[in-house]
Amino acid sequence: MKPLVLAAVLTTAAVSGAAAHDIVSGADTTKSPAFDITMATASTDGRLATFAMEVAGIAGSEKPVPIGKLTGAKVEAYVWPTNLDPGTIGFDPESGILALAITAHPDFDDTPLYDENGDGNPANDGADWHSHWVVLVEAEACGAGLKVRDVSPGVDLLPATAPYFPIALDSPGMSPILDGRIARITVPVAEAGGVSFDAVTAELQVNETGEVPLLCVTGVHDVASGDLSLPGRVMLED
Repeated sequence: MKPLVLAAVLTTAAVSGAAAHDIVSGADTTKSPAFDITMATASTDGRLATFAMEVAGIAGSEKPVPIGKLTGAKVEAYVWPTNLDPGTIGFDPESGILALAITAHPDFDDTPLYDENGDGNPANDGADWHSHWVVLVEAEACGAGLKVRDVSPGVDLLPATAPYFPIALDSPGMSPILDGRIARITVPVAEAGGVSFDAVTAELQVNETGEVPLLCVTGVHDVASGDLSLPGRVMLED
């Protein structure tokens, strides 16, 4: 997989949303079935938007192996890059690619406001699948050419539910649903009809050395469109 190119995404994002449709992707036996995307779709009622993807295997059945430390910790993710402006969610406007993600990472918890596993401790839930908004930007130092944008909390804009890590990451607390072959998430986004999107399954890695970005996209399992061209359109429900 060649590095994903930010310029191509932003160019495609300007294309008219007249041809609203889902994204269909053929199964690939060389890829892990849990991350092999076969279809992606999105819809909105004007207030809430639902993003979903279908995979060849069981969605969410593979998680990173814990290593017991933050540096080098892996993240598995089901991701929907969009052409929504990051300012829509509360990040700095025009600061990168706004993407919705369902992630799991057993070595750290980045949702301090929420207790996903219901055990009374909101700080031990990283291994459970949960939701994020992130802003992606180009990064040559990362294996897939992208990173979650580095920020300075208190200087750069962050949503109210952000965990205040030094990256453009929001933890909105919306519960994802992984059921059989489907991964889906519903989030509040006003007037999302016609928004362009794609679907990606990817691996990220935490780095604390200062020599590479804090959170890199290190590998891509699959891209629904094949080229991250954001051909999908969020459909307005009848």
